[in-house]
Amino acid sequence: MGATRFRTGLARCDQGKYGPPVEYIDLRYEKDGSIVTITLDRPESRNAYSEGMLDSFERAFDEADVDPEVRAVILTGAGATFSAGGDVKRMRERSGMFAGGPIELRSRYLAGIHRVPRRLARFEKPLLAAINGPAIGAGLDLACMCDLRIAAQGARLGSTFVKLGLIPGDGGAYVVARVVGFPRALELMLTGRLVDAQEAERIGLVNAVVSRERLLEAVREKALEIAENAPLAVRLTKAACYQSWNLGLDAALNLAATYQGMVQNTPDHDEGVTAMVEQRKPEFRG
Repeated sequence: MGATRFRTGLARCDQGKYGPPVEYIDLRYEKDGSIVTITLDRPESRNAYSEGMLDSFERAFDEADVDPEVRAVILTGAGATFSAGGDVKRMRERSGMFAGGPIELRSRYLAGIHRVPRRLARFEKPLLAAINGPAIGAGLDLACMCDLRIAAQGARLGSTFVKLGLIPGDGGAYVVARVVGFPRALELMLTGRLVDAQEAERIGLVNAVVSRERLLEAVREKALEIAENAPLAVRLTKAACYQSWNLGLDAALNLAATYQGMVQNTPDHDEGVTAMVEQRKPEFRG
């Protein structure tokens, strides 16, 4: 299947297959077979968040979630940066999402940028970050909201909020610690230091580092490796992992038994067992 692309600035998705046409602002949505690539598209602002991007972000993940053909999503940035997170120019101006007093700002965060971690927490399919360049502040947090992270050589990552007199207001105190562990996350947040891609891999902040030229190819290869597996089993495995994190053993085992009872009664399970017995590659249909 060829790639279906919906592009720059104000882009319109006219598929009409899974809902009404969708408009994307500061974001690109590209579908190629079973893989969707979502690209943050404000390179002139280092892919910092905008109000339009937040709206588009939710719509893009809604579209990928309901499309039965989509088995994995890649998230990356346009140009040389993955994401700088917050728009520093608008911070200085105290405009847009950075306007208002303490109470108003709290409401803006809850109704604004917090839509990103809440939406990704509900996203059922595998999500891979292709970190093509700097992932700074909320940009790092966004990468940590993904399931897997692959970085290009030369990429730098950092939780730099304290350098701006801020805290990780988008949920970074939660997501970064879940990736690298509490003590290391605390050190990164309190110092605000940047780490290169090699150190990021060493401390578990990213899963792998590849050349910049091979980044999207390598991430797509990993996405396709995941997409070859039984779709429902993949989705419920992801759900079981995230949900079990906050459960005790008994509750986690009850959840595992429930999900296993579901997938063990699917045609894909029958196909997987038959293919193993017949020593051939399975053909999962979801």
